[in-house]
Amino acid sequence: MTDRRNQRLRRARPVLVLAVAAFAAGALAGAGHGTPPQYALAGRFVSDWTHGRYAAMYALLSGDSRRRTSASAFASAYREALSTATATGMQLQGRPRGAPGGRVSVPVRVRTRLFGTLSLAFTLPFAPGPASDPQVAWTRSLAFPGLRPGELLSRDTELPRRAPLLTREGGVLAEAASGSPSGVPEAQATRNSPLGAAADAVLGTVGPVPSSRRAALEAQGLPPNAIVGLSGLELAFDARLRGTPGGELLAGRRVLASAAAHAAPPLRTSVSAKLQRAAVEALGGQLGGVVAMQPQSGQILAVAGIGLDGLQPPGSTFKIVTTTGVLSAGVATIHTVFPYATHATLDGVKLGNANGEECGGSLELAFAVSCNSVFTPLGVKLGASRLVATAERFGFNHRPAIAGAAESTLPPAAEIQGELDLGSTAIGQGEVLASPLEMADAAATVADGGARPQPTFTLARPRSRARAARTRVMSASVARTMRRLMIAVVREGTGTAAAIPGVTVAGKTGTAELKTLCTSAAGEPEASEGARPSGEACGGQSAESEAANTDAWFTAFAPALRPRVVVCVLLVKDGAGGATAAPVAREVLEAALGAG
Repeated sequence: MTDRRNQRLRRARPVLVLAVAAFAAGALAGAGHGTPPQYALAGRFVSDWTHGRYAAMYALLSGDSRRRTSASAFASAYREALSTATATGMQLQGRPRGAPGGRVSVPVRVRTRLFGTLSLAFTLPFAPGPASDPQVAWTRSLAFPGLRPGELLSRDTELPRRAPLLTREGGVLAEAASGSPSGVPEAQATRNSPLGAAADAVLGTVGPVPSSRRAALEAQGLPPNAIVGLSGLELAFDARLRGTPGGELLAGRRVLASAAAHAAPPLRTSVSAKLQRAAVEALGGQLGGVVAMQPQSGQILAVAGIGLDGLQPPGSTFKIVTTTGVLSAGVATIHTVFPYATHATLDGVKLGNANGEECGGSLELAFAVSCNSVFTPLGVKLGASRLVATAERFGFNHRPAIAGAAESTLPPAAEIQGELDLGSTAIGQGEVLASPLEMADAAATVADGGARPQPTFTLARPRSRARAARTRVMSASVARTMRRLMIAVVREGTGTAAAIPGVTVAGKTGTAELKTLCTSAAGEPEASEGARPSGEACGGQSAESEAANTDAWFTAFAPALRPRVVVCVLLVKDGAGGATAAPVAREVLEAALGAG
């Protein structure tokens, strides 16, 4: 039986081979003659569209189509249509199939921001090309699927009301507002707030779409005449406050798709109504800025004046950065003793102490009285590379997480040339620029044990996200030493005007001179503006060393051992930090601590 079955299989094998060969030949013949070339062309054209390959699509057009439309105009037509539809992705949905008039229809799926996912089709007409090969006979109606001959794509947009902003306590910070220009009589405006003018600095402004953001916002469904956030909280939470636009996607007069507009719910922020009023009242009509924040979370509690976007030389508040670098690198310790002197000489220039005072002694005492004759040479010993690296860990030369906030900067290490330049940088002069937000964050870093929080207006974040947002700037032991040094500033140094009875306050003063007249070692004056040490560094020898020539700074946290609030104050052209900025900070600290 087995031999007989093997013989039958041997006789059948040649027949099977011939059958398979015949089937394959038939399949190839069918593939070559059964599928019209228009189908393959349509598939290529639409596949290129889903990948944004407009040059490849343009190459498939008929000669007449290319003569009527340039390659750039062709690509622009497709980009504009996708922007109008708020498209975020496209893909083929099926195979090409025949359509009336010798055309070919190719189904596609288009994902959009406003209208969900649309199932549409391109219906392509053709014209004969060289050797009778088909080419796409293109018109503007092929810029988007679902359009009929002569139709163009457009969108009627409905904007919801701008969501209200709430304080951390749940009260209204900014009332709901129209998303259209009718509610804004000027180019920029603030929304109504129960806090009145006290809310302006933190709220920021709203207005027409800036040209720099127009393309991105139009792709999200906003028309050019929409009202958007331009600064402050309005900018920081703009996407959230705008809600979701609605409207109709139109093919000529036909509705291809529609969606209802949805206003966003009220947004609760980290801003304290009581502290916001206190910060604005403490600043008064002075040009400057105030920022208050929680050190652990980075939540911003109040902003007054130019607290977010004002950039000025930080003066001796920058010694927080320099001293952190010195302690971390082991260049000095809290027990290191320095000689008493009225000045230090770097690159042949005498850098004097404020008012020509003689100071020195321990690092703690030198920090407390802001002794430049100690800290300018310490900056040189630390070196430009380590100084800049420390500053960048504090957030310098990095864009802030708050939209619209200014970036605090200092030059790269390679551009800090010579001892004089380095010594000036170490005391927050030279080309160092900082905002009150940055120096508040520096104090918060010390307050929270050396981990720098990321400033935010968001009220609550998951604990894991909050941890991920922190940058380790210094060790916990260095942070404890910095805390001790900052306590000494308020207890017995230049910041005694910030002292609060019954509360231990830690802080650092700064007096940044805007024009200087330093004295060389040979006794000849050297004038400079901005790029040299301050009058605090030059011993007040300049005829221009007066209140109008100096920025006053103070940054602090309290209670020092269990910090609940950080405050930074900048007063532009308003004298010494200890005399003018420290009392303003004390007012805000008292309001914060009294608020519970």
